[in-house]
Amino acid sequence: MRNSNKSSLGILVLLALIVGGVIYIFNSAMFERDVPEIKMANNGFWNLKDPLKIEITDASGVKAYKVILKTAAEETVLFHEQVVEPKTSVTLEVKPPRSAYAMKENKVTVRIEALDASKWNFLKGNSVTTETTLEIDKKKPQVSVLSNSYKITKGGSALVIFKAEDENLKDLYILSSFDKKFKVQPFYKEGFYIGLFAWPVGQTEFKVDVVAEDKAGNFTKTYIPLYLKDAEYRVSNIALTDGFLKGKIAELADEFEETQGINDPIEQFKLINETVRAKNEKLIHSITSNVPTDMISDFKMTKMYPLRNGQVVATFGDHRVYSYNEQHISDSDHMGLDLASNSMADITPQNDGDVVFSDYNGLYGNMPIIHHGLGLYTLYGHCSSTNVNSGEKFHAQSVVANTGKTGYAMGDHLHFGVLVQGIEVRPVEWMDSTWIKLNITDVIDTAKKTIDQN
Repeated sequence: MRNSNKSSLGILVLLALIVGGVIYIFNSAMFERDVPEIKMANNGFWNLKDPLKIEITDASGVKAYKVILKTAAEETVLFHEQVVEPKTSVTLEVKPPRSAYAMKENKVTVRIEALDASKWNFLKGNSVTTETTLEIDKKKPQVSVLSNSYKITKGGSALVIFKAEDENLKDLYILSSFDKKFKVQPFYKEGFYIGLFAWPVGQTEFKVDVVAEDKAGNFTKTYIPLYLKDAEYRVSNIALTDGFLKGKIAELADEFEETQGINDPIEQFKLINETVRAKNEKLIHSITSNVPTDMISDFKMTKMYPLRNGQVVATFGDHRVYSYNEQHISDSDHMGLDLASNSMADITPQNDGDVVFSDYNGLYGNMPIIHHGLGLYTLYGHCSSTNVNSGEKFHAQSVVANTGKTGYAMGDHLHFGVLVQGIEVRPVEWMDSTWIKLNITDVIDTAKKTIDQN
């Protein structure tokens, strides 16, 4: 009887050990059962020049991996490693073999094998194999400039029309020397594109290229030839007065959340002139950076002069330096043209467009913005009232708003701004019919003639 009890106890202990061992194996990180995860950055194309970017991850650690290039004729090992100390993540940049660029195949297959350091599978670990077929594209996109503005002035705008060809075209834009990417639109016939671009006031040097990139990573940069005309902009030294600080600035300080709880007039001014201004301009730049993607066949603009009998009271590009008791306080740039006539005068833009914003915007007060196409926008600040809503169509010579002194304005006037893809440009160019003819209309007409001859 005692021996029987001892036997039963032994069996129970053995079963407990077995069950415990099984539970341990199934829950231990050493025996994890998930295969390694393989990611290869690709969109189905390869130019046989850029390395393949591969990431292999596994909770127990990557123990070994192999990358194989398969063609119809052969298999080539591109990379193979047995890891001494397994890592949970391995990142690879696998270069193609030297002979790859001479290959005639239109497609290749990349096989990736990976083994982890788990003790699962009778200590053999978990393994996985993936295969990805890539289409070979070694040809660069072809880009040719058909017509462009002859020159561009610092702070101004220009236009280019070009042809771009590639079966696998992925991206197309105008790249500036200050890394701004200007978007382009399809123009007139398939394979042709048009784009406005701008030279910001704050950039000393300027250069632009048309950049075309295909899905395989091949890209072409084509220079846009331009005569560069420098321009100087005013620097205005403005002494802040106690009357201004206790009047207009105190009034604005009650309005903005950034100045709540701030009692020092100088600090209020700095916050309004810098922090609030930056917030307002960020909104403007965001709204005016959008460019449609549909094809256009023309871009006709009438000279802009939105305020009849308006007199210029502040020019575009002024750099304003503010001081108090001969101590420097703050700076700002005036990126529009201030026009004044009668109080609450009608503002009548002379070009059709889409109203993309019509609301209050801090220092700019009541502010409609109209998009005229191709990423060209006009802005109307400090209005006493507006007659349009966002989303409406605007018809030329209708009254968009009335002048006023809302926002950061000391007297009734219009702050007239012109922007190209989020960059403020010289309004005087777009107010000049000769400039529009030479830099917009003639460029388009020349390009159309060239396209029609093809």
